[in-house]
Amino acid sequence: MYDPTVFENLKVAIENQVYDLDNIDGIISIVNRVDQMDFAVLARNFSIQFILVDCPDVIAEVALKASLKDLAEEILELPSANPGCSITLKFYKRIDNVSKECEIINQALNSIWENEIEIKQTLSFEYQQEDAGYLNTIEAKFKHKIDEENMNEIEDFLNHVLETIEVLS
Repeated sequence: MYDPTVFENLKVAIENQVYDLDNIDGIISIVNRVDQMDFAVLARNFSIQFILVDCPDVIAEVALKASLKDLAEEILELPSANPGCSITLKFYKRIDNVSKECEIINQALNSIWENEIEIKQTLSFEYQQEDAGYLNTIEAKFKHKIDEENMNEIEDFLNHVLETIEVLS
């Protein structure tokens, strides 16, 4: 009998709660979804992007990944293994004042996520459109893998994501 992996169980749990925030609560609107099996490196990737209905200027993305090592350790039931998935958040926001806004964003994310994340901000702009500001891709990578023991934390996790969107808006 097929036994779903940690990745599959977490993906379904996250996906269900995000869709509930969209379809039932009407708080968010889902704008993109990706569910991939990467055959080049034998990894699983899932991400879902959404906006707050009242704050469409910030896009949030929750990304879940399981590497070949993670999947193999779980499927082979290796005794020393600690199977799990990495989770990353991305936020996409336009900014104008790089030095001021990036520092404020760093402080806000560290305050909300209590230093559980590593933050990277990447700025980009379209050539000859510099006056329109920069697209700031804010990546928050969690320092620890998650597993099925974290299932009961998904609702709180998503509430923190919503809080982050509000702060970034």
